[in-house]
Amino acid sequence: MNAGLIGTGKYVPPHILTNADLEKRMDTSDEWIRTMTGIEERHIADDSIDTSDMAYHAAVDAIADAGITPDEIGLILVATVTPDQPFPSVATMIQEKLGAKKAAAMDVSAACAGFMYGIVTAKQFIESQTYDYVLVVGVEKLSKITNWEDRNTAVLFGDGAGAVVIGKVSEGRGILSFELGADGSGGKHLYQEEKLVMNGREVFKFAVRQMGESAVSVIEKAGLTLDEVDYLIPHQANIRIMNSSRERLGLPLEKMSKTIHKYGNTSSASIPISLVDDLANGKVNDDDVIVLVGFGGGLTWGALCIKWGR
Repeated sequence: MNAGLIGTGKYVPPHILTNADLEKRMDTSDEWIRTMTGIEERHIADDSIDTSDMAYHAAVDAIADAGITPDEIGLILVATVTPDQPFPSVATMIQEKLGAKKAAAMDVSAACAGFMYGIVTAKQFIESQTYDYVLVVGVEKLSKITNWEDRNTAVLFGDGAGAVVIGKVSEGRGILSFELGADGSGGKHLYQEEKLVMNGREVFKFAVRQMGESAVSVIEKAGLTLDEVDYLIPHQANIRIMNSSRERLGLPLEKMSKTIHKYGNTSSASIPISLVDDLANGKVNDDDVIVLVGFGGGLTWGALCIKWGR
């Protein structure tokens, strides 16, 4: 039995904060932000929209896209480091809203790699035939932990949610291989006190190395070669980090997902949000081999090699 992604959905809050808006608030410039990060704007949730609200909207779309009903879901996994509150979990909050009364529910905390951890966890439950369907949501309201006085980090982050339903797919398709990892000694480079704190130089070095290595690793584990990869969806953290991964795989620009200019870094939500946009734009099609790769605070990382399709 192969586990794969059979439904997708996303939600971003309506308010857009542009680089021009940030120029008015701090000593920065649109040109600098674009050049250094690739970001042009980001969506910011106001006080009326919390993490669970965004997760719920993305989940509704993913469930509808999968063609199932909420009571068929066996497990809900929500990857987030910005829950509404420490407990109850966001997963239990959306379980109630969805009416998924048969589903177990828990949150996963692995920062920007959380979505990858969620997918790999879901895969085990599907392939062991414990559950028929698992809902995985990556969601963040990073605006509430962003230090808006720190121009090095305030320009980077946005809010949003992406969701997928994991279930059984046809032979040859689905999740072919994965890699998860962590290096707790690097936790001091990206963490939250009251607000988010980042040593950008150290995180950059780690990400450039690890994203490329993990992407190559999952391709090899799947028994494939680099030239068999059709598309790369990297965590949308920084365009320079993303391009380093793409170059490591020898892929042209058009074979890499790029949504960072629209959404900024949405942490655990960035890969599923990008996937939804890429599907809508015809960049991901049945039987394409795609690589998803991300990294985050912890330090954590994760990668998947998937043959797309149901």
